[in-house]
Amino acid sequence: QVQLVEAGGGLVQAGGSLRLSCAASGRTVSSYAMGWFRQAPGKEREFVARINWSGANTDYADSVKGRFTISRDNAKNTVYLQMNSLKPEDTAVYYCAATYWPYSGSGNLLWPAGYDYWGQGTQVTVSS
Repeated sequence: QVQLVEAGGGLVQAGGSLRLSCAASGRTVSSYAMGWFRQAPGKEREFVARINWSGANTDYADSVKGRFTISRDNAKNTVYLQMNSLKPEDTAVYYCAATYWPYSGSGNLLWPAGYDYWGQGTQVTVSS
């Protein structure tokens, strides 16, 4: 089993930045793909970014490309989401997810169903 704990959410003004972290425990996730998703009130959970096991391969939702950066530190069993130029429409609960995927391709990793483990989420609120 893998446990995931997100941190770093909060309230920020539009144009500001936040850095989310997701610490994994229970198992080394160096062979796991990791993803970030978000869910706003009344909306479905949506893909934000994903990173393959080595960190060499990433994908982003069009809405965050050029503003968000996903990265990982396998020595620390942690994945990060650097969020810059935040907009009010980025307001949501952000979730970290993991699945065993020792490959480079994205597979089913752009959808929530592609992941086996989820964190509890961290709230990000961007004020205008």
